[in-house]
Amino acid sequence: MSGWKKIKKLPGPYAALTKDARFEGTYEVFVPVPDRSKPHRVPLQFETLAAAEAWIHSPDGEDAIAEILKQAAS
Repeated sequence: MSGWKKIKKLPGPYAALTKDARFEGTYEVFVPVPDRSKPHRVPLQFETLAAAEAWIHSPDGEDAIAEILKQAAS
């Protein structure tokens, strides 16, 4: 066997359809957090997948994601 090591890296934030029936047809953003089995859900709803993904890369989204990861680390 070769010397390759599997490096486990946390996936990045992602958007998915909401499972909450009250917000059917909207999208929400999830942030994988180390040592947590379920990703952290950002408490915002987006009308489209494109809007949710755009928020992830916006300054507001990047700040919110950084804050979630900071709180999880402490």
